[in-house]
Amino acid sequence: MWEWIIGILLAVIIIFLIVVFNGLIVKRNRVNNAWSQIDVQLRKRADLVPNLVETVKGYATHEKSVFENVTKARSQAMQAGTDIKAKAQAENMLSGALKSLFAVAEAYPNLKANENFKLLQEQLDGIESKIAYARQFYNDSVLEFNNSKQTFPNNMVAGMFGFTDKEFFEVEESARTAPKVSF
Repeated sequence: MWEWIIGILLAVIIIFLIVVFNGLIVKRNRVNNAWSQIDVQLRKRADLVPNLVETVKGYATHEKSVFENVTKARSQAMQAGTDIKAKAQAENMLSGALKSLFAVAEAYPNLKANENFKLLQEQLDGIESKIAYARQFYNDSVLEFNNSKQTFPNNMVAGMFGFTDKEFFEVEESARTAPKVSF
């Protein structure tokens, strides 16, 4: 009789471990997938930047430092690797550099009327919206994973199998302010 009780209890514990482990795996994979979606949009933006810079360059040749900053920021963003914190920092620098580029573009009415520039700007606006949505989805997925990993009794299973917290993709304070451009 005791053997049956011990066997049933052991089966319940094993089923519990399997359910919790699989739940954590699903949530971790959702976080990884969400990050991949952000990465796709960031790559699209990085591919669009050289075209945008070249279009603006034709109109604003004396704004060399702005172009250099955008090019440098894009290069750093492309080389940031897979570390989420480093990638977020590099992308925040690129966002700031692009704000400066658009501030320069505001000073050139002919540029603002240029069809190629308008098309590139619309594409960039669309990509920025997708990045914002993907970032929100990623952060929601991270929150769900971290909450699941940290709550009892999941935290015991997560600890046994080495699950670690995921980092949020945060925007730096410097990326929230408009750039100063003087002529």
